[in-house]
Amino acid sequence: MKTLLAAVISLALCGGAVAAEKGSKEEAVAMVKKAVAMVKSDGKEKTFAAISDPTNTTFHDRDLYIYVYDFNGVALAHGNNPKMVGKSLIGLKDNEGKLMIKEMIEVAKTKGSGTVDFKWPNPVTKTVESKAGYVERVDDFLIGSGAYK
Repeated sequence: MKTLLAAVISLALCGGAVAAEKGSKEEAVAMVKKAVAMVKSDGKEKTFAAISDPTNTTFHDRDLYIYVYDFNGVALAHGNNPKMVGKSLIGLKDNEGKLMIKEMIEVAKTKGSGTVDFKWPNPVTKTVESKAGYVERVDDFLIGSGAYK
């Protein structure tokens, strides 16, 4: 019985360690709110530079990062893939064919903020995983981040 209890406790502790390696939805929302606040206080240029800097831990934490798109789907800043910046990604689909950027824009424009679920490669595990992306409207663009499920 003691061995079984020790095994259960060990598994529970390991599960907690794995969960800690992934950012939570609450942490993703908090990261977006920090980016929105920085745009309002320091302007777009300084904020977008901070988002694009992988050493900036405010906008890069484990598998969490910030992305910014204008309402035409052009990437204005991207914390995980700077090659996306300047490109129109309105037609970008996830692994199941969902037009995720287009849906994020619709959520930001119509609701001001909200969540979009999609499948996306995790930068840490390098595998495609389910992700809940939280977006918030700022003027004529959106700022988002997402947590892998």
